[in-house]
Amino acid sequence: MLTMYRFRPRQDPQPRSGYATCSDFCESFVHDSQPLYLLAFLLTGSHPEAEQCFIATVGDAVNANCVFKGWESSWSKRCLIINAIRRVFPGPTESDRKQDAQYEVEVESRARCTINAVAGLAPPIQRFAFVMSVLEKYSEHECALLLGSTPRDVVEARIQALWQLSGFTPAFAGSAG
Repeated sequence: MLTMYRFRPRQDPQPRSGYATCSDFCESFVHDSQPLYLLAFLLTGSHPEAEQCFIATVGDAVNANCVFKGWESSWSKRCLIINAIRRVFPGPTESDRKQDAQYEVEVESRARCTINAVAGLAPPIQRFAFVMSVLEKYSEHECALLLGSTPRDVVEARIQALWQLSGFTPAFAGSAG
């Protein structure tokens, strides 16, 4: 009879104090759902991809068992970025990807234009470099690690994104890369 219970997962009688619980993550997702979805949309440039990325992130974050209390939001954001990277790189060529660069949530029209401009950045490396380093303030080194590139590639992609967003194309932009 004892062997029947041998494979049952061991459960601690009390949750590990200091670590986030599933309930903590659920509260975080309720509070941060709009900013997280916006981040997913900015990174993927597509509503269907953003939705899938968001759903995968909820599953990944809730199943995390080594996140300190109070870090749920940061961990969820990092999981979301990693899921977006997995969805976009490597993937179909840009011509095969459908981008919905139209964010329709109720925001001021100027903000909506900015959101749509960022979501429309192409190629995707420019969008990721801009969103991660400028908007989310990740270091170039951390961006490079997550994207599987070099810090120099991140800097160049961010500069190209800034040029694209400003509408300015320097004469030497075609020779960069």
